[in-house]
Formats: sequence, structure tokens, C-alpha cells
Amino acid sequence: MITINGMTLTVCEVASVARSGEKVQISEEAKKAINKARAYVEKKLDEHAVVYGLTTGFGKFSDTYIPLEETAQLQRNLIISHSCGMGNPLPTETVRAAMLLRCNALCRGNSGIRLSTIETLLSMLNAGVHPIVPEKGSLGASGDLAPLSHIVLVMIGEGKAEYKGEIMSGAEAMKKAGIPTVELAAKEGLALINGTQIMTAVGCLAVYDAMKLVKTADIACAMSAEAMLGIKKAYDHKVHEVRGHKGQIECAENLLKLLDGSKLTADRIEGKVQDAYALRCTPQIHGASRDAIEYVYNAVSREINAVTDNPIIFPDDDEAISGGNFHGQPMALAFDFLGIALAELANVSERRIERLVNPALSFGLPAFLSEHGGLNSGFMITQYSAASMVSENKVWAHPASVDSIPSSANQEDHVSMGTIAARKARMILDNAQKVLGIELFAASQGVYLRGEDKASPAMAKVYAHIRESVEPVRDDIVMYEQMEKFDAMVKSGELIECAESVTGALK
Repeated sequence: MITINGMTLTVCEVASVARSGEKVQISEEAKKAINKARAYVEKKLDEHAVVYGLTTGFGKFSDTYIPLEETAQLQRNLIISHSCGMGNPLPTETVRAAMLLRCNALCRGNSGIRLSTIETLLSMLNAGVHPIVPEKGSLGASGDLAPLSHIVLVMIGEGKAEYKGEIMSGAEAMKKAGIPTVELAAKEGLALINGTQIMTAVGCLAVYDAMKLVKTADIACAMSAEAMLGIKKAYDHKVHEVRGHKGQIECAENLLKLLDGSKLTADRIEGKVQDAYALRCTPQIHGASRDAIEYVYNAVSREINAVTDNPIIFPDDDEAISGGNFHGQPMALAFDFLGIALAELANVSERRIERLVNPALSFGLPAFLSEHGGLNSGFMITQYSAASMVSENKVWAHPASVDSIPSSANQEDHVSMGTIAARKARMILDNAQKVLGIELFAASQGVYLRGEDKASPAMAKVYAHIRESVEPVRDDIVMYEQMEKFDAMVKSGELIECAESVTGALK
């Protein structure tokens, strides 16, 4: 059971709830803060105060006063009119993450929502009532209005949801789960949808996976280095410490651990002065991506515990301030950066694949890693596939955050496009995982051709695990089936566990 209070949620906990169904509860301290903020909202309503989102319309209609008796209708109208998402549904894990993040943000006690309304959303999460949320339609300011509205639709008995593997109406899903629907009170609709939780949910899970992928990338490079008789002196700690970048130092340390005891790599290789950049500069390349991913991880760690709706309630100061914490720019820039960092892991991986299959570059391996080339094409088209995905990544790596289209009659005249940035980063991540899987497929073939008994202890353990499900390629086979196995190995993180059983924890 994970206890949320709006301040201490971690990226790892988000992944656990989103993917493993971990149950969630609200802390007692958070409940007090929520009730205190709601009491303040009720007080302002009794005073007939003019407060944005409580007694006014939204966006361009912020100067339109709404009488007290119409505030409930105002909130319902907000949700049904803002449910304008389009496209394929977001993955269930993303929807679960977004539900958790919205609950956590509301637990800070700065939103003015009733405790019972938050508990309804939390009950849906714990019971597995998953709203169907189209992936397109958010500008990333004012927050993720459209997709978050699709979550709230189910809370009020509208929209569609998935429950126990079946898609049904929101009302039916809530009834089957035994969760009463909600009639939204003043401020509640706005509190539920005016935030960055969709973009942050997508990006949080992507950066969680990216933290694993950088280790896998080092393992792939180490196996390629063995297959191509790499010079490991370039990974000497002295080289990297004099530059001082943390990610570079950590990558070089990982490579030396992974290659320790190798009979295929050495500090000096006869007939070779230095390796090409794709091997020699791996610490510099992987390291830069590591540093970028760490920046994104830290930014996300702040955002998952942030108050991002509007207006923000400060009961102790007797203020309800209309600000702009819903603006997704901090996440938009971070997720664009994440996409670029992941694209570079794939870029350099594809260059190592090319060197593995090209007899002019592989330092003695047969063309396309085939023992019977000509009759067999070997790994020729695996490199095509990797090149295709790397090229696709270059399109998706164009930043979304540099774009803005004014909305709401120019009241909302600069928007972040942060959700697009997050979705692009997720797509780049998937391609990068696949490209690294192809590298591991080719590199393991190279190690087989060199002699797996010469591999380092760590890489021998990884190699043995690979061979449990994928045999060396002796004659042409249906390659995509094996490539899919490597994709699954990369995504599971199992190769990291194999390597670390020998090296200890990798950085």
C-alpha cells in the first residue's frame, strides 16, 4: 500500500501503481489539509466572492459571473464540453499513472476539492476502473484539459471505461465496481482537469524505462566491443575524470566492469591504434544521454509532487490566486530533451550494428555475420531495420516545445505542447529499445563467431542468458521473431540483472 500526501511520491512508486496494481491510500495529514482548503472554498461561496473557477466561467469567460445555484451545473458543463480528445486510447498504465498523479496533487490541500471526490477517483484506481482516454487533444496549457476531462467523465457516470478487461459505459463500470458517481461541486471540475498529469504520466513512465535503458546500452556496447576486439584503454577512468561529466564517468566505469576479464578486448590490440567513435566515444555519447535523462528524472520527481491547477487555494493567507502552474513548459522542455537523449542512444547503437555487419569495419568478422555469405544474407537487413527506426527518431526528436498556437480567443496565448513532447519521447524510447535489441542480437552473433569462451565473466553470463531463447544464426532464418525476443529482453531489464549478478550494481 502506497500512502500519498502530495509531497513524497516517487517515480518508482508511480511505475509500481501504474504497472503492478499497487494499492493507494491518502495520509491522515493530507485529509486534514484537503478538508481545510474545502472549508475555505465554502466560505468564499457563502460570501458570494468573485473567484475564478468558483463563481466565474473559464478561459475567455473568466469575466462572466456564475450565480451560486448554478455552480454545480458549471462544473458538469466544464467536464462534458472539454472532453474533446481524439485518437487511440492511452495505454492503461498511463491512465493509471495520471489518476494517481491527480490524486497526489490534490492531496496538498491547495485545490479546494472535497475529500470524498478525491476518494472516488482513488477508489476507481484501486478497483481497476480505467477511463478510456484519447491520446490527442492537449495543448499542455491550461494543463491537460481534454484528456483529463475524459477521466472525470467516468466519475460523473459518462464516457467509457475499461473494467476487468471489458470496455463499457462509464456509468456501468462504476456500478459494477460498486463506486457511486459524483455530482461535482464548485471548483471541483476545474481542480480535476487543470493540471499536467497526462504529460507527466507519459513522461514519468518513459523516464523510468530510460533509466534502465542506459544500463542496457552499456551492456550492448560492451558485447559489441568484444565482438569487434575493442580497445578498452579508452575507458580508463583518468580520461573521463579530467573532463568531469558524471554520466561519462559512470558509463566508462560500467564498461570496464563489464569487460573485466575479457580475452577479446584489451588495452592494446595488435594491428589497431584506436577504435572508431562508436566504440571509443561511447562514454562521452552514452554519458551525455545519461546526464540528460537524470535531469528529466529530477524534473519529473518535482512535478509528480506539484500543485498544478488554478486557482490555487491558500487558506492560511485567505487567498485564492489565479496563476499559471498548469502551464506544462517545465515538462515540455524536459520531455523534448528526453526524446533527444534516447534518440542518441539509438543513433550510436545503429553505428555499432553497421560496424558489426560490415566486413570492412568489423576487424575480421565475416560479412553480415554469416558463416556462409552469399547463399545467406545473415544480418544484412537487421541493420536496415535499425536504420529505419533511427531515421524515424530524428523526425520525432524535433522539439514540440518550440511551438505554440493561441487558444481560448487568445486568452491562452502561449501553450507548451508538453503532452506531444511526452508522447514523442515514449515513441522514441520504443524505437531505441528495439535498436539496442538488434545490436545485442548482432553482437551476440559476433561473440559466437569469435568464441564465447573468450568473453568476460559478465558478458558470458549475459551471452548464456541470450542463448536460452535465441540460438546462434548458422543459416538464414525468419529474423523478426528473434528480434522481438531481444526487444522483450531489453524492455524487461533482465540482461541488466544477468550482468549485475557478476559486476555488482552498475551505475
